[in-house]
Amino acid sequence: MQTQSIIQQLQLLPHPEGGYYKETYRGEQLVAGKNGKPRNVSTAIYYMLQNDDKSHFHRIQSDELWFFHQGEAFEIVAIINGNATTFVLGNDFAGGAMPQVVIPANTWFASRVKNGKGYALASCTVAPGFDFDDFEMAARQELIAEYPHLADVIITFTKP
Repeated sequence: MQTQSIIQQLQLLPHPEGGYYKETYRGEQLVAGKNGKPRNVSTAIYYMLQNDDKSHFHRIQSDELWFFHQGEAFEIVAIINGNATTFVLGNDFAGGAMPQVVIPANTWFASRVKNGKGYALASCTVAPGFDFDDFEMAARQELIAEYPHLADVIITFTKP
């Protein structure tokens, strides 16, 4: 299936961090968020990258779970305990890929199609639910100042 067909069939829209998405679920039940603001208990989206698209370094205030659907593997890079940790989200289990990856709340992370060709389609769920008020894009120079030893990966996954 060609990517434009997937974008049309799933009604995907450009995402501010890069790639395409469509919210598919927003739980009606509310819970208290970390800042005291009421939050939906959970949300879910489709998320797709193609070719050299990137999800640039960003973080949110909730845990985010990624579930692989089809296409090429995602390479997800997260800054955990001051180090760049790479997860491969895909279906090549023998090659180390996992069908599900958890990114903890307040973790800087980014992603791309592992080999830079084709497309990768996943779903992401967030609990408590996603709210753009909790979404923070990384500023390249600030992230490099905090993690100078990760400058190369930060430059790769941030906008100039």
